Amino acid sequence: MTATSPSKETILVVDDEASIRRILETRLSMIGYQVFTACDGNEALDIFHNCEPDLVVLDVMMPKLDGYGVCQELRKESDVPIVMLTALGDVADRITGLELGADDYVVKPFSPKELEARIRCVLRRVEKEHVAGIPNSGVIQVAELRVDTNKRQVFRGDERIRLTGMEFSLLELLVSRSGEPFSRGEILKEVWGYTPERHVDTRVVDVHISRLRSKLEDDPANPELILTARGTGYLFQRIIDSLAPEGL
Repeated sequence: MTATSPSKETILVVDDEASIRRILETRLSMIGYQVFTACDGNEALDIFHNCEPDLVVLDVMMPKLDGYGVCQELRKESDVPIVMLTALGDVADRITGLELGADDYVVKPFSPKELEARIRCVLRRVEKEHVAGIPNSGVIQVAELRVDTNKRQVFRGDERIRLTGMEFSLLELLVSRSGEPFSRGEILKEVWGYTPERHVDTRVVDVHISRLRSKLEDDPANPELILTARGTGYLFQRIIDSLAPEGL
């Protein structure tokens, strides 16, 4: 464990391969993160509750409790950003991690620089207060839904709807230009930081849209807020009832 970052951002690396744990602990510590490691899912959950990390790097294939199981357990209690490591060749298997609540994934064998870039991007998006185009008033009302872009929280009436940081960033982007469609490529660039020349499965976007709909829509199968722009991508429907001043 090494602590050199003034920001004290903490990363939990979970992988059953000692060489990967050692490499990532060394590299991430050198660029300023505090790093904890775990060799299996059960140990990961124990350490998570003790160190409360800012992000979890989570391998899928592990003994005792695999990465899917760890992800499920973490999402019962926490919105901590999760980047999954997977050696699985089937895209459907990688998508499973996203459906369970992971924010992004990196495929083994991976470049440590690529993983570092994904970590920086996820942390930046989670912490970012505003997306260009979001009104400074901070609170956007859509029917019973209230989106507070300052506190990065969403409410239906008085009930808070829990979103992960990346889910909120995606919603914030769509709301910033309600009524206008975003392509999947645009969304990947703006929310995940993927540039067009970097090939990534666009189902990362589809899965996150599905997760948002399941939390925000009365009937996710027939969405009224987050619509599909056929042949393009997605848009947030243009029914903004009011823009409330900050603090209301």
